[in-house]
Amino acid sequence: MKAIIKTNKGDMTFELNPTAAPKTVENFSTHAKNGYYNGLIFHRVIKDFMIQGGDPTGTGMGGESIWGKSFEDEFSLDARNYYGALSMANAGPNTNGSQFFIVQAKEVPASMLAQMEDLKDNGFPQEVIDTYREKGGTPWLDFHHTVFGMIIDGTDVLEDIASTKTGMNDKPVFDVVIDTIEIIE
Repeated sequence: MKAIIKTNKGDMTFELNPTAAPKTVENFSTHAKNGYYNGLIFHRVIKDFMIQGGDPTGTGMGGESIWGKSFEDEFSLDARNYYGALSMANAGPNTNGSQFFIVQAKEVPASMLAQMEDLKDNGFPQEVIDTYREKGGTPWLDFHHTVFGMIIDGTDVLEDIASTKTGMNDKPVFDVVIDTIEIIE
């Protein structure tokens, strides 16, 4: 299952992961099919971290799930916040609604990689450490935010959006608009 996020800066295509996050994929894809995200903005952009959207108020304070209430986190050892991950934004455990973010951090801080290496003996997989070292990402968000997809095309658009000039509260000065999100099953 794929999602194409079509923006006024270009398209980004994601491979969705319903095996790791079935409820999250259902929520996101149903919202997309119903046009919920059409015309919304990326209201929070922090270069070398992430871009966030999915809030109908454009403030970071709004949005709801297709069920009209928050739903639980879905964590998987196979779904990490690597560069290009599509993850749910939240206000704490089990508070998922409609907001999502795309990880744009191309590098993991060296101190964090060293901490991860230290945890290797406690069962932290070397493969995960290597992938973070190679691809970048935000490992500190693992098991705090549900990862439900991964970018497979359009990293140039992700980089363009991340480079957008921002003002107060990391909000782009000129709106970066989600025109539509197309779901391909």
